[in-house]
Amino acid sequence: MAPQRHKGAGALDKTTALSPAPVPPRSRELYAALDLGTNSCRMLIAQPEGSGFHVVDSFSKSVQLGAGLEKTGRLSRGSMMRTIQALRICQQKLRRNKVRNMRLVATEACRRALNADEFIRRVQRDTGLRLDIIKPQEEARLAVISCAPLVSRSTENLLVVDIGGGSTELVWIDLKEVPKRERSKSIMRLHAGFTQALSDLPAARVVDWISVPLGVATLRDQFNDVEDDAARFALMSWFFEENLSDFAPYHDTQPQEKFQIVGTSGTVTTVAASHLGLKRYDRTKVDGLHMTTDQIDRVIRSYLALGPDGRRADPRIGQDRHALIMSGAAILQALMRCWPTDRLSVADRGLREGLLYAQMSAHGVLEDGGR
Repeated sequence: MAPQRHKGAGALDKTTALSPAPVPPRSRELYAALDLGTNSCRMLIAQPEGSGFHVVDSFSKSVQLGAGLEKTGRLSRGSMMRTIQALRICQQKLRRNKVRNMRLVATEACRRALNADEFIRRVQRDTGLRLDIIKPQEEARLAVISCAPLVSRSTENLLVVDIGGGSTELVWIDLKEVPKRERSKSIMRLHAGFTQALSDLPAARVVDWISVPLGVATLRDQFNDVEDDAARFALMSWFFEENLSDFAPYHDTQPQEKFQIVGTSGTVTTVAASHLGLKRYDRTKVDGLHMTTDQIDRVIRSYLALGPDGRRADPRIGQDRHALIMSGAAILQALMRCWPTDRLSVADRGLREGLLYAQMSAHGVLEDGGR
């Protein structure tokens, strides 16, 4: 499947960035966002608070919905059963918290599976939950707005990268025409779409975006037959870079301090936690961390030195991620090799946060937000 990309530019409608100071909530209504990906099922339930939100409940489980999809083109019976069991827990949490505002989405595995419609109907029948299969453009847009609070005021060119289980989304944004104090807010306004709209507000311009149908699970599956660990890693990194050949704003861009990459995914946060030497994951230390290319390479080399058995036993990586960390690291290394910067901003946020921001912005319940 060829990478999908968007032609055009964007920025649009009113919303806002995170506020560090909590304020009384504009609305006591709860909002929920569920992200069913190729590997994981994750949900947040939150209440609007200032220009952000306060999480009141959450759920995360590795369901491996896309297991075997590369070979058969279908979701397996076991994968669907595991996922429905997880979704039942989500449904119980939604009912217990009396959530009325929710957006429940599925991504690459369901976009590609021949029996996805059958699965969606079964989910609704067995759990009462209605899942929307979203397009790559919406997935990319939601990841972008979730990362807006991490964008530096000095950033003029931004690349947001979301490494998923079944696909990787990249969005290139030009902020040069936006006043420094408005740059984060202008990205939040992309919740309305990437297409340019008439507005008096400063506009972030989407130069280009792409959805590569290679994520940590799908890339791993394509090279499962390569026995040598180091060779498999090198081939995965090269193959991913080949799939970026048509996405080339960086060809005309020189290395510069005003360029920023923000990476959001379990791969990126795991590498960051390993770099910090965390024995127990701490989101407050990881989210917003800046890592250099050399620091990222050192972590990846340490993973390679451990080998498959060592990675399986490494508490920094975790049982849910040890089989996927090298394919994710291959994607991350290829991206840092291609783009004009030697620093990465780490985001422990993504599609779920984007879904929450989009709902709350549309309802006008965020401070300084609007419809």
